[in-house]
Amino acid sequence: MTGRRLKLAMAGGGEDAFIGGVHRMAAALDGDWDLVAGTFSSDAERNRRSGEMLGLAPDRVHGSIADLLADERARPEGERIDAVAIVTPNHLHAPMAIAALDAGFPVFSEKPMAMNLAEAQAIAEAARRSGRLYALAFTYSGYPMVEEARARVARGDFGAIRLVHVEYVQGWLSSPLDREGNKQAEWRTDPARAGLGGALGDIGTHAFQLAEHVAGLKVEALSADVTTHVTGRMLDDDVNVLLRFAEGARGTLRATQVAAGEENGLRIRIHGEKGGLEWSQMEPNTLTLRWLDRPAEIVRAGGPGLGPTTLPRLRTPAGHPEGYIEAFGNLYRAVAATLRDGGPAGGGALGEASWFPGLEPGLRTMAFVEAVLASAGSEEKWTAMPEVSGGD
Repeated sequence: MTGRRLKLAMAGGGEDAFIGGVHRMAAALDGDWDLVAGTFSSDAERNRRSGEMLGLAPDRVHGSIADLLADERARPEGERIDAVAIVTPNHLHAPMAIAALDAGFPVFSEKPMAMNLAEAQAIAEAARRSGRLYALAFTYSGYPMVEEARARVARGDFGAIRLVHVEYVQGWLSSPLDREGNKQAEWRTDPARAGLGGALGDIGTHAFQLAEHVAGLKVEALSADVTTHVTGRMLDDDVNVLLRFAEGARGTLRATQVAAGEENGLRIRIHGEKGGLEWSQMEPNTLTLRWLDRPAEIVRAGGPGLGPTTLPRLRTPAGHPEGYIEAFGNLYRAVAATLRDGGPAGGGALGEASWFPGLEPGLRTMAFVEAVLASAGSEEKWTAMPEVSGGD
């Protein structure tokens, strides 16, 4: 930690909310942030209990985002919050982010950015209008070996990139949990709360952001197949996409939540003229390098050969596992450093401190969701196999 501790408010993330607890652990990891205020639930009693559980003063636990922002604006400058963390279901991301930005407060939001591209563009306009920072919790950008992979691609170790393959494979929605009382499943499969995509919006956006982030290339066109396997489910649970990147690279993206037995299988493989790399979220300390003309290499977190932008993301000695919470903590640490330096909206203009995802990846992921659904809704791209006989 460098400088004063920053004050954080949280919208959503009360009792029994998985992601709220993750954000609080990550924010606390470096001692940069103190959670001082929040609006945790639309249910008054749950909201009160959440504030009490978190040790907040009763007068800083509010029934709505509007009340929270009004109260914070009325406080002396030294007492006000420095940022709002938005950890609600997707349908509240845009109205809460816009309200916070317009009130003069930076935002660190859960992904996806919004329900659709139009909402995302409204958030971007609010960030530009207010001049306040906007950051997104694309957590996997915070892993040390993801940064090592990105840096090696960027410096040209593999030559011109030809292939980018990314997959995010889960199995937890293989059964109709969304109709059996599972709250996490309920809202993620409800178009009114999740938005346009199910698995597409939930984990497909993570995969897309990771692919562009590590490859350093932008997707220019795609061809998609979107499926709902579980009967009665209102949103997709399985997505397969062919990708055309700038500069001639080709790739694939797979995002599914019905691969029964799978846990959290996020994996990326990139190949260029001279070699390639592979990284898996379930083995996060390992980056595998493969070469056209020499044996493969294993690069380990904390081991020799890591670059200068990777080292600051490491938190434990070599051989000690670190992963999801630490990667999340790297995002919170970078946001804190940028705010202390008077960082601009969206990050990215103050050097290494501002590497975290902001407006551009947020907008691009929402554009990706809409492009995938538009592609999946068109039959023109498919060529049927000719009918053949056995020749008898």
